[in-house]
Amino acid sequence: MSATVSTHVLDTARGKPAAGIAVTLYALGTERRLVRAAMTNADGRTDAPLGSDLGPGAYEIIFAVTDYFARRAVASFFDEITIRFHIAEGEDRYHVPLLLAPWGYSTYRGS
Repeated sequence: MSATVSTHVLDTARGKPAAGIAVTLYALGTERRLVRAAMTNADGRTDAPLGSDLGPGAYEIIFAVTDYFARRAVASFFDEITIRFHIAEGEDRYHVPLLLAPWGYSTYRGS
């Protein structure tokens, strides 16, 4: 069985997708293993899923937001935002969106 992980980033302060954010997915276990690195496009999404054929276990997505805010000359509290989550046994789709603002963020398991 395998799972797929996707994401998108919305800038809630601007009310628009957040383009140009580096996003990295890691598998966590005895060692941290890079699964995929990507950049958000004009729609705030990566052009392909961050991972597919993933087995059960712990994972993390790191969103590097410093450059995104710097390009807009916006002060921000955050450098990187890390979201850790678990993939359960079985085949499923995990969508992990990031709702971003300079001073806060939220996330959820989307569909």
